[in-house]
Amino acid sequence: MLPLQSRDGINVTQLRDFDELIDVRTPSEFSEDHIPGAINCPVLDDAERKQIGTIYKQVSSFEAKKIGAALVARNIARHIEQIFLARQKNWRPLVYCWRGGNRSAAMVHVLEQVGWHAGRLEGGYKSYRAAVIEGLLKLAGQFQFRVICGPTGSGKSRLIQALDLLGVQVLDLERLAAHRGSVLGSLPDEPQPSQKMFESLLWSELQRFDPKEPVYVESESKKIGNVRLPDVLLDSMWRGHCVRIEAATSLRAKLLKEEYQHFLRDPETLMQKLEFLTTRFGHELITRWKGYVADRQWDALVMELLDRHYDPAYSKSILKHYPHYQDAAILHVNTTGDAEIQRLAQTIISGNKQKSK
Repeated sequence: MLPLQSRDGINVTQLRDFDELIDVRTPSEFSEDHIPGAINCPVLDDAERKQIGTIYKQVSSFEAKKIGAALVARNIARHIEQIFLARQKNWRPLVYCWRGGNRSAAMVHVLEQVGWHAGRLEGGYKSYRAAVIEGLLKLAGQFQFRVICGPTGSGKSRLIQALDLLGVQVLDLERLAAHRGSVLGSLPDEPQPSQKMFESLLWSELQRFDPKEPVYVESESKKIGNVRLPDVLLDSMWRGHCVRIEAATSLRAKLLKEEYQHFLRDPETLMQKLEFLTTRFGHELITRWKGYVADRQWDALVMELLDRHYDPAYSKSILKHYPHYQDAAILHVNTTGDAEIQRLAQTIISGNKQKSK
């Protein structure tokens, strides 16, 4: 346990010393970005913070502080009643706000009066954000990446998940980005994180890894949906050793239909997504693809998308960015079943162990 005198002025390197992270900023601030794992217990919500700011500017700081104190006290009381009553006496929370000022100080004061050993993050979210930016620059370039390469539908994402289950170090960028990385890659009912939140999640993942061991990652473009990968991470991935996954086009089409069932159930949304390709392919081709969707001709649609859109883009990008791609070992996918993906994962791990000897 941290000594009592050090509970104020906690820095980002001490986050793991606490049982729980409490973000007391507004819900909108929390939504844009927060420390991964933190819970949001705002001492002022968005409307209340705006109200206090208006009173501060238009009336006086004294009036703003009086009304603000009442709101803060009421909100803290609600959080204690609804969330914290179940916490034990030895519970050690770390509280942070925007700059580590009055909002977090108010929460810490009340929690300490109860008897909990609460800490306050020095510099608040701003110090955390600075640590993320600096940390990504340092961390992203120090790992040995093993890059899983392969055309769309070859099972790269499934393979990454299988490697993760086998206990090796895996950086699943599409999971962090909540996106599969193409114009059709958005996930149903799961919005993407903001750029800042994506970087927070990425920083948190990279901190877990041992630089002495390889990190498996899927080949990605500079952007995954609306979020962008840090340049230093991309440079490190491009220098990494590649593993090439190949599968027959018919097998890839089958796998894609399995992975994109939500579009098969919601053809209207699929048609809307195809509209984004109009500038590149023209109205005539997009109209034909929409016709395939309307008639449920899924095989025809997928095969043409692979031939006209995905495969040419993949070939151009992979050869441009991965100098070790041509020399990479090639693994063939024979079926779409889980057993086949597990076999490939075991083969990759065994091959890496042989290289390490």
